[in-house]
Amino acid sequence: MTRDGLTAKTPAEFGAVCCICRCWTLAPLPVRYVERMSGAPITLYACPPHAETLTPAPNPGELEADT
Repeated sequence: MTRDGLTAKTPAEFGAVCCICRCWTLAPLPVRYVERMSGAPITLYACPPHAETLTPAPNPGELEADT
């Protein structure tokens, strides 16, 4: 263990806004992947209670033909 390992700042908590209730959640689950023509794709997240009510959508690579 180094001194930096003991004294460095802790990493920021990962969280996201739920796409249903618009509340901040510390346990986001990816539920949608939106491709855009002008820019990087967007991943939409939901909180655990709302994620179980949504129908799953395809993620990147799931619809591509196997080569």
